[in-house]
Amino acid sequence: MPFQTALRLCALAVIAYAAYALLMFLIQRQIIYPGRYIRVSGPPPAGIVPIAVITAMGRSEAWFMPPFKRRQGERRPLVIFFHGNGEVVDNLPEQAEGFRELGMGVLLVEYPGFGRSSGDPTESSITETAAAAYDAVLKRDEVDPERIVLFGRSLGGGAACALAARRPSAALILQSTFTSTRAFAHGYLVPGFLVRDVFDNGRVLAAYRQTVLLFHGSVDTTVPPEHSRELQRQSSRARLVEFPCGHNDFPPDWREFYRIVAVFLKDAGVLPLT
Repeated sequence: MPFQTALRLCALAVIAYAAYALLMFLIQRQIIYPGRYIRVSGPPPAGIVPIAVITAMGRSEAWFMPPFKRRQGERRPLVIFFHGNGEVVDNLPEQAEGFRELGMGVLLVEYPGFGRSSGDPTESSITETAAAAYDAVLKRDEVDPERIVLFGRSLGGGAACALAARRPSAALILQSTFTSTRAFAHGYLVPGFLVRDVFDNGRVLAAYRQTVLLFHGSVDTTVPPEHSRELQRQSSRARLVEFPCGHNDFPPDWREFYRIVAVFLKDAGVLPLT
């Protein structure tokens, strides 16, 4: 092959890859946040209290699920729940009932641009919304500000960690989450520095001083379990529990899941030992 022909082919390959990388840079948020295209309608289910969360990015909605059988004036622990990237808060109330059965209130936080919330989902807008939701729910009489637990599933782990770096919490639970979104760039054949919404969970856990419970499916191919194993290595106070399942069928046993959560929260001083 003549040198000039080879040079021309190399130049075309470079241009084609640059165009592909640019395309990935421009559409990455459509890939990261598919749940924004889920259509929802109607009011929340009975027993749920909607809370308006106002930030500079717009208005988001959070759903507060009060704790069961609360005595007058009693403050209870609260779990702030952040869902995965292919979900909306409408999918969560039944799954979160286990926390209420443990005597906790639950706050389900919707991301900007998802469900009934306005704005666009980005790392910055999600972090601001999480902090604003935290501040809003702490005004409620049912909530004990000393016993706030942050829970994040998949992408929600990024939101939970971002909030953990900004607001006090008593414990952190992460399910099927990642070290950083940059780790997924190689799967799209692009360099990590092109990722706009990084969610550096590893950095947060390295500085987090409360106890951490990590859950992961041992055969998860969406977010491989090596992510949680690395997060455990980066945190001096993390425990990892793996279940024999993948990403979207986690957990295979809800009763065992909440049993482990209950033991963890008792050890963390969030729930009473009795």
